Amino acid sequence: MSEIVRLQLIGLGVMGLGILALLFIRGTFIRVTGFVTIILGLFTLVSLSIPQMASLPPVEEKFDIATVKTPTDLAAIGQKVFFSKGQCALCHTIGPSESARCPDLKGIGAKLSREFLYESLTQPQAYIYQDYRVEGMAKEYPATMPYINKNPIGLSRNEILAVIAFLQQMSGEPISIAVSELAAPEQAPAVPVQKAAESVPVAVAQVH
Repeated sequence: MSEIVRLQLIGLGVMGLGILALLFIRGTFIRVTGFVTIILGLFTLVSLSIPQMASLPPVEEKFDIATVKTPTDLAAIGQKVFFSKGQCALCHTIGPSESARCPDLKGIGAKLSREFLYESLTQPQAYIYQDYRVEGMAKEYPATMPYINKNPIGLSRNEILAVIAFLQQMSGEPISIAVSELAAPEQAPAVPVQKAAESVPVAVAQVH
């Protein structure tokens, strides 16, 4: 007998005794309190009967540069990173979706250059938009995109290039990242130094 079944039987026994006790109690307040307690206990028993699923951490993807022979190989790794370690699919979709919380990335590789994509991933606050949808003076509209090269995501440079290759391939564009651009693992820091992000000037774009 499992622990959950044992708890359910104990709960049923306690509720049964409670119902019998309520039959002999005349006080209204105690009867109402006992009734509410029994209902709450019933809900608890129902919740215990729902099958539980273990929430395991995502499997860590290993980026083996030795397996990358062509840009297509790089894009395949980028696709894995996009849907796993990169956590991109938590907010973005590839194609229209009512549940999307952030811009649809379908065709993004054809709209934006690789340099702009890299900057958007590693320095999302480089551009501060001005939102003219509000009345009066336009308000700054900073990006809510997290730094993908810093914790807790912490993608390496190779992994970021792989994601860009995937976005380009997914958009039907030729992959502009050569395999020779990949750095050996010991040369690709997971988290670039802070100074690199701070040294880039902030630009302002306008959204109409």
